[in-house]
Amino acid sequence: MPKATRTTTPARHPADSHDLIRVRGARVNNLRDVSVEIPKRRLTVFTGVSGSGKSSLVFGTIAADSQRMINETYSAFVQGFMPTLARPDVDVLDGLTTAIIVDQERLGANPRSTVGTVTDANAMLRILFSRLGQPHIGSPQAYSFNVASISGAGAVTMERAGKTVKERRSFSITGGMCPRCEGRGAVTDFDLSTLYDDSRSLNEGALTIPGYSMEGWFGRILRGCGYFDPDKPIRRFTKKELHDLLHREPTKIKVDGINLTYTGLIPQIQKSFLAKDVDAMQPHIRAFVERVVTFTVCPECAGTRLSEAARSSKIRDVSIADASAMQISDLATWVGGLREPSVAPLLEALGATLDSFVDIGLGYLSLDRSSGTLSGGEAQRTKMIRHLGSSLTDVTYVFDEPTVGLHPHDIQRMNDLLLRLRDKGNTVLVVEHKPEAIAVADHVVDLGPAAGTAGGTVCFEGTVEGLRASDTVTGRHLDDRAALKKTVRTPTGALEIRGAAANNLRDVDVDIPLGTLVVLTGVAGSGKSSLIRGSVAGRDGVVSVDQGGIRGSRRSNPATYTGLLDPVRKAFAKANGVKPALFSANSAGACPACNGAGVIYTDLGMMAGVATTCEECEGRRFQSSVLEYRLGGRDIAEVLAMPVAEAARFFGDGEARTPAAHAVLERLADVGLGYLSLGQPLTTLSGGERQRLKLATHMGTAGGVYVLDEPTTGLHLADVEQLLGLLDRLVDAGKSVIVIEHHQAVMAHADWIIDLGPGAGHDGGRVVFEGTPADLVADRSTLTGEHLAAYVGARRPAARAR
Repeated sequence: MPKATRTTTPARHPADSHDLIRVRGARVNNLRDVSVEIPKRRLTVFTGVSGSGKSSLVFGTIAADSQRMINETYSAFVQGFMPTLARPDVDVLDGLTTAIIVDQERLGANPRSTVGTVTDANAMLRILFSRLGQPHIGSPQAYSFNVASISGAGAVTMERAGKTVKERRSFSITGGMCPRCEGRGAVTDFDLSTLYDDSRSLNEGALTIPGYSMEGWFGRILRGCGYFDPDKPIRRFTKKELHDLLHREPTKIKVDGINLTYTGLIPQIQKSFLAKDVDAMQPHIRAFVERVVTFTVCPECAGTRLSEAARSSKIRDVSIADASAMQISDLATWVGGLREPSVAPLLEALGATLDSFVDIGLGYLSLDRSSGTLSGGEAQRTKMIRHLGSSLTDVTYVFDEPTVGLHPHDIQRMNDLLLRLRDKGNTVLVVEHKPEAIAVADHVVDLGPAAGTAGGTVCFEGTVEGLRASDTVTGRHLDDRAALKKTVRTPTGALEIRGAAANNLRDVDVDIPLGTLVVLTGVAGSGKSSLIRGSVAGRDGVVSVDQGGIRGSRRSNPATYTGLLDPVRKAFAKANGVKPALFSANSAGACPACNGAGVIYTDLGMMAGVATTCEECEGRRFQSSVLEYRLGGRDIAEVLAMPVAEAARFFGDGEARTPAAHAVLERLADVGLGYLSLGQPLTTLSGGERQRLKLATHMGTAGGVYVLDEPTTGLHLADVEQLLGLLDRLVDAGKSVIVIEHHQAVMAHADWIIDLGPGAGHDGGRVVFEGTPADLVADRSTLTGEHLAAYVGARRPAARAR
């Protein structure tokens, strides 16, 4: 009888045991010794109220350390050219894989940057035209609006075989840049009456340009240049003197024995103000530029940015300018119809890139769209393009609210994309608030329980169903659904829009009710932002709060950004009989050892720099003598360490009562930032916190109409209710509030809804519904109506009798 063979289960291979990302003792920002285990090759969603520590754990700890360790694999020479990254404050990080970060940072606002240039689609399109375009005009750079055509010739001296030899050399570069607008697509004209008051002389303060005064070096240059009399009124300048004041090109001069450069006002403004996109400017600079400068479409290139030669070269009667202006979904069809074996790999790669735009819901864009005009959600999805077709596996993809800017109809498509990345064997980490996106998670990590110092701990780890049954803030609100308003406000008037035709809008005529809460909705790309930017934002009395990021260094904080520090410094100065500059860590009161930074940075070359707390001021940023001055029993460092809520009580009454400071603090508390410290660096704030800080600042601006662009971005489900209360208070105070929004809770709370569509790009641009939320739900004639009805749980009405 044959012997039975005994089989044993093979031991697990050691390489298969690394299936978790382990974090032990994370203390970045407000994290309090957080320890978690995240499964690899799964979709993990991180939830929690805004400011609870989600971004600190995902981006500041896991992704940051992955990138730091990848950088360390390069030689010291190469690392010297790369950003130096410090190790996050964490005890153990184990099981990391290469992290690819796809965040919501806005794309560069350089006026030369377009959707095509940031995704490399333009590069492939230029190669295509350089190979197939007729007539042939040159290499790919001949089709680039960033390359100018230049030529030159001259003698070149060189050493050859011990002898000095002179040779004549010439060169020529054929670029595609329009010479008139220099590849910008627009030309500028200046309203000189807004640059200066011609009835005054320069010494009498004739200039009205921000930052241009007769004080300091600028005044010394104007007085010492000798081109005009600074005491003569500008209206009496000769033609040559006025030309020198306004248009003179940079010229070397000597003033008081010092070599300086004199430049006319208009070249200076072009260099300092117009070198970047208008949307990226500080508010007061932007207001000045919009008042002074008129941007008109370049008459030579008709806004295409390209030279006549580049526009003349065509493939099947389509120039590169025509192709770039096409809606990407149409361009993908055109490229798919080209059958040229000689460029088959190029057509395949370009077609795949364009198809990715369509797959991700951006098919309504065009390649010539300026990247600075994209919303945060559009920017993030544009960055995803290069990853969708990647063959990489075992990579960690990190997303920051990928559903931002998406209509409920499009969220399922985004979920499918995230699951596709996971199913290719990748680890997908997502910071998210939308219940529809949380629902597809394999694993959930909920942080909290609150924000700021009251957060930073893990409240729950497990499945979505486990989260729903938990007693955490997220678990309790996961199934929250807002109800339709029973009564709506009566409008006090109307904001008339007639013939709006910006971008894809089709001569839209609509009346926006005033004195109410109006929600503008529709699928992404339907024309909402075009309607607001083109027909509402520029009007008198309109205060626009968009998704533009807050610009600030590590020295900037809520107190400096909101202007709160000015009345606080004056109150300290008045109470102590000294000058206000002493109470600024960036001015006279700064600690001399750390220059008011609170820490001393040591640069270690290609290695991460080291920041150590200043021993002299112990991180308080001020001179010890300044800290002896008190207001209401507190010194300036103690005041900056206060949370907003405590500071509001401190400046609200008693010895420290300061009405101007209290008003700013009340606005910060109204937007849900009562937990923030006044001196907390802006660089440590989450995306949701930054937008609410921006909203609080604009609430102090005089205006009758507020326009908010997706204010629920970065807000937890529990915070949306507080936002709705804030919007109600604004309207009840006599303001008109217009909100561009996709969140159904905000739609349900509106007094009036304007729905654009029915699709995106050239399939949208029309008003498909206007009325109350209840009418929209009852009508169900649009995608928004269908999703809002499902959200509020409305039953489909029975068929009407004929």
